[in-house]
This record gives sequence, C-alpha cells and structure tokens, in this order.
Amino acid sequence: MAVNLTEINDRVQKSSTWVKLMQQEISRVIIGQEYLIDRLIISLIANGHVLLEGVPGLAKTLSVRTLASVIQAHFQRIQFTPDLLPADIIGTLIYNPKKGEFSTKKGPIFANLILADEINRAPAKVQSALLEAMQERTVTLGENTYPLPEPFLVLATENPIEQEGTYHLPEAQVDRFMLKLKIEYPNRDEEKMILNRMATTLPDLSVNAVVDPDQILESRKVVNDIYIDDKVKDYIVDIVFATREPEKYALEEIRDFIQYGASPRATISLTMAAKAWAFHQGRGYVTPQDVKTIGMDVLRHRIIVTYEAEAEEQNSEDIIKKIFDTVPVP
Repeated sequence: MAVNLTEINDRVQKSSTWVKLMQQEISRVIIGQEYLIDRLIISLIANGHVLLEGVPGLAKTLSVRTLASVIQAHFQRIQFTPDLLPADIIGTLIYNPKKGEFSTKKGPIFANLILADEINRAPAKVQSALLEAMQERTVTLGENTYPLPEPFLVLATENPIEQEGTYHLPEAQVDRFMLKLKIEYPNRDEEKMILNRMATTLPDLSVNAVVDPDQILESRKVVNDIYIDDKVKDYIVDIVFATREPEKYALEEIRDFIQYGASPRATISLTMAAKAWAFHQGRGYVTPQDVKTIGMDVLRHRIIVTYEAEAEEQNSEDIIKKIFDTVPVP
C-alpha cells in the first residue's frame, strides 16, 4: 500500500496544480471569502451542487461568475421569481406551422455553471424542474432526452431575510445539494480593501482562464483513486449514524432534538467531499480532520430538528458540533 500511496500522492500533486492558480485568480476580484472560494472548488472537484445562504451584497453572484471565467466554462444566471415556469429553465418545444413540426429550444440550464439566484422565490414545480435536472443530469423535452454539459454545477442562493413571497425548499430536495454554505460578512480590514477596489464606476473584474473543463474532469478521476482507510470510512458512518441513533454514541442529550437524521446520501457526500478536500490540500489520502473540516457543510442541511430543539434554541449546527466532539476519532 505504501508504494501505491506514494504514486497516488504524486498524481494528486501533479493534477491539483490548477487549484492554487484558480485561488490566485479569483482573489484578484473577490476579497476575503476564502471559505466560499474553497468550498466552490471542492464542489467542482467532487461533482456536487451547492446551496449558498447569505444576505445580499456578499459577492455570491460575483464569486460564481468569476469561477466560471477562470475555468473557461459556460455560465448562466437564472433569477428565480414567483412567475417563473419550468420551461423558462429547461426549455420547451416550439411548433413551426410552415414545416408542420416541433423544434427544440433549450433553456439556460444547458450550461456548465448555473447560478440559481434566490431559488426559494420560485414555486415548487419550478424548483422540482431544476432539482430533477441536478439529480439526473439530463433534460427531457418531448420524446428526446438531452445530457447536460460536463462539468455541470448548480449553485443556488437563498436569502435568509425577506421571507415574504418565498417558497420553502422541501427537505428531500435540499438533500440533493452536496454542500450548504453560510456566507458571513467580511472583517474590517477586508471591508476596507473592498472599498478601495470596488468603490469606482469601473472596477476591474477581469481574470485569466487558468483551467479548462477537461482538466477538471481528469482531476475527478484522480479524486476517485484517493485512498481512504477503513477506519476513516467507519468514522464517517459513525458520524452519520450518530444523527439517527445518538443514544448509541453517548449522545442521549440530543436524542430528543433530532426529528430525522442524515440519509445515506449524506454518507456518500461526506466521503466524496473529504476526498475532494484531501485533493485540494495536495494529498492522496483522507484523514479524520478532512472529514471534520468539511463535515458541517455536508450535514447542516440534512438534519431536521424537533420543536423541542427550537424551544431549547438548538439548531442543526449545534447538534453536529456535539456529534463531532463526542464520536471517537480513529
């Protein structure tokens, strides 16, 4: 295994050179927000979609647009509104009376990077159309099924304020996002840097393309070969099972706070995200710390708390933190 591990390490280090280049290019436009940028790169590597939650003005849209620019990807922004229709996203068939036949008009979802802005402002049937495409990575129009381009990544945003006129995202659909990120305000020094760079009528938002989609797809093949020990696999399974059966992990105090624990999809996502984080760090193997680093982002939207938890002012993040603090690390 030592020889294989050395080989995997070498492959990871050669294949991950674009990660630092990407970080450097994005930082030319985005100040601070290292957490957001790192997780966006993780989602690209792990082939998982992302749900972003943050107040307006925190550069969510700009970050995604810049990410698309540095990877020579086709970017589409879809503003979700209450009057949006599924056809506005996935496309439709248009009848041509002269030819007496239907032609296909593909929607904006046929792009590499999709920014679904304020996804909770659209009704359920529109959300379902997007989330189905995310899961199947295909779109059916009429009798034909069309594959979506690769890489394909959906980054959806939610506004935690102004809940009037919004439609709740069902938990079963939220589970399809690999990561849920909570974006915070910049610190004081970053805020002043933003002022100096952006307080102009013509801010410089240009970046260089440093990676192409084919390189990302090749990197994903390398990620699949990253070594993860059985003890780390057991640790991941224990973390997920502790959300379902906390009393078996000496967590009786949170048993009444959890209505539903994480699904098997969480186990898969946590494993893939941990592998992607190891790749991001230039390593060919996964450590328990990788699982801890990315675990909150994978699990925070997959645990449904009870009314009792809300009464005790306990949220899913508090529960996850207790689980990580209690479950033995291999």
